Amino acid sequence: MPDRLLFAKSRRLLLAVLVTQLWTGAATAAAPRVSDEGQLPLDRRLGPLTDLDGYFPFVPSQSTEAWEQRAEQVRRRILVAAGLWPMPTQTPANAVIHGKVERDGYTIERVYFESYPGHFVSGSLYRPTGKSGKLPGVLCPHGHWANGRFYDAGVDSVRRLIVDGGERFEQGGRYPLQARCVQLARMGCVVFHYDMVGYADSQQIPQSLAHGFSKQRPEFDTPKNWGLFSTQAELRQQSVLGLQTYNSIRSLDFLCGLPDVDASRIGVTGASGGGSQTFLLCAIDPRPAVAFPAVMVSTAMQGGCTCENCCNLRVGTGNVEFAALFAPRPLGLSGADDWTRELDTKGLPQLQEHYKLLGVPELVSGKVLRHFGHNYNYPSRALMYHWFNKHLKLGLSEPIVEEDYVPLSSAEMTVWDESHPMPPGGPDHERALLKWMTGDADRQLAALEPRDSTSLARFREVYGGGVDVVIGRGLVNDADIEAEPLIEEAMEGYSQILTLLRNKPAGEELPAVFLHPADWKQRIVIWPHELGKDGLFGDDGKPTPAVRQLLASGAAVVAVDLLYQGEFLADGWPPTEGRRVNNPREFAGYTWGYNPTLFAQRVHDLLTVISFCRTYRQGHPRVELLALDGAGPWAAAARAQAGDAVARAAIDTGGFRFANLPAIGDISFLPGGAKYGDLPGMLALSAPGELWLAGEGDQAPQLVQTAFEAAGAGKKLTTFDGAAESQLAAAIEWLSRP
Repeated sequence: MPDRLLFAKSRRLLLAVLVTQLWTGAATAAAPRVSDEGQLPLDRRLGPLTDLDGYFPFVPSQSTEAWEQRAEQVRRRILVAAGLWPMPTQTPANAVIHGKVERDGYTIERVYFESYPGHFVSGSLYRPTGKSGKLPGVLCPHGHWANGRFYDAGVDSVRRLIVDGGERFEQGGRYPLQARCVQLARMGCVVFHYDMVGYADSQQIPQSLAHGFSKQRPEFDTPKNWGLFSTQAELRQQSVLGLQTYNSIRSLDFLCGLPDVDASRIGVTGASGGGSQTFLLCAIDPRPAVAFPAVMVSTAMQGGCTCENCCNLRVGTGNVEFAALFAPRPLGLSGADDWTRELDTKGLPQLQEHYKLLGVPELVSGKVLRHFGHNYNYPSRALMYHWFNKHLKLGLSEPIVEEDYVPLSSAEMTVWDESHPMPPGGPDHERALLKWMTGDADRQLAALEPRDSTSLARFREVYGGGVDVVIGRGLVNDADIEAEPLIEEAMEGYSQILTLLRNKPAGEELPAVFLHPADWKQRIVIWPHELGKDGLFGDDGKPTPAVRQLLASGAAVVAVDLLYQGEFLADGWPPTEGRRVNNPREFAGYTWGYNPTLFAQRVHDLLTVISFCRTYRQGHPRVELLALDGAGPWAAAARAQAGDAVARAAIDTGGFRFANLPAIGDISFLPGGAKYGDLPGMLALSAPGELWLAGEGDQAPQLVQTAFEAAGAGKKLTTFDGAAESQLAAAIEWLSRP
């Protein structure tokens, strides 16, 4: 490890010890309180965390322009969260089609191809017989039915379904996943039914891991050669959901590339976990023409499996809005007596309003079949057949009645045999796959290092677009911020103002102290500290000498308690790890797929303060950031999001890197934090704003240097590598320049 990083780790350790020591003595809580002793801020984030069983309403936009902006944000959120921003380099699929079986009106062939090098997608290809020309194609992801494509409901089960009206035929009801493929082929469609990871022939990563992960595996949670669900995988947005979604994209590539398929007439349909894949694929890929996600689009439970969740995915959004991204293309839905039972009153009316806004109210339809449990049974499939007949322009007479068929056995369906041996899988394959993903993303992102104004714009689009999702918030609208001045007291040479800053839509409230000099020079310095506002006051309750120096220079100073600092702490003790939802499975996506991490929330708080300070005292002061003593990484991330709202920033990173975090529970954990250049990537996004940088040695990281030079702002980047005891004085001197 380089000496600088060893020094940085030692500094962080010493700081952690110092923080613990400081917090043990009540006398050190010297900053003035904004609220009464013992009263916590009225902040929504102190309440329960959101989990997959929460409520996820969709609020339609008021205009097409507003929706276009929102759609771009949500679509990018899916791509970033799934690890598909940028999209992986497309490698040769090397598709193999073999083992044709003839049936009445259709054929079935066995298919496998590589989505990533050495990682295979497997499935069954159904084709109609007696048809010529280009035919419509249908992609069929399946859900969590046992054995996937090989699913057999059993004789007793199907007979009950027939009696209850859920199925018509014993064979079709026993093998319902095959049934829809057979019927669609008989309707004239080319159908590709592919395996979810860990099901049927997709065994390179086992079902027990992909869908049953429960406890962290120490041998995979390592700084190198890591596996799925590990700290390093989450820091790079590598997940089973992302793997399955990319498999779906490559499956769509395969289907559209078949010589007998009309790529302009593609449908996608699946139920349960296959419904999740249906609306995720259709949200991010423009090629499908019609979609029918069954029993999954809901304002209630969002998907309980690890394959349906990943970090950052549903923060501030949900499945109904994901489905809305398919508009204005035809969207059909079904519900059942499960978490979709209220679809017709919660979700569908909003989607209808959304489609009406876009001028195509007739292109969304849904029906809830409450007399059936979670399913993709015959009545549900019949809804889909009608929808696809109409919108794939099949021209068939209605009603379309599903007929019985002769199902294939597992032995007839499996793609692997002596001539086509199953590829190797297991731990070595898992590690190699994630290593390839990491290397490919790193190479693509490294190629975007800016060299001129054109490449700088692309850098900001990709790096900035990724960081925007990873942090999860930008500046706050002026109308959404409220400041409640509680006490303003004249002090010696300055005024002290105690206030609560509120981000009203977010339900957030920050205790803050504004110190305003008598001779104000239209400057305001926001000074986040590891100890919150306590860090800016001495034991006597007065501002520290460094704060007084800033006041004397004519700068107002803001001291603020960020989330879980100062007045946010009921017992005075800061948290030692991030909060998690009440789920025994150690999967980061169950918590941070729905909630920002503490690191991100503290950045959000800084963005609220920055937004307020832009118009401080009804003016337009020069807003500056001073972030030392462990607060540098928050400030670096906030500056990346704030753009020119922050004129100057003096930041000590302490050599911090997300990639060095040891566990998902770390207080600084940020999913995706390591992917887009880590902390240097965030610092680079602050160009061309003035930056004083400490904690990185005698030179700024290469990415930061090139970004500032590409922005024509090389002289606005200052690096400090002096003694630690002179750092604060040097930063204040730099900030105080004209």
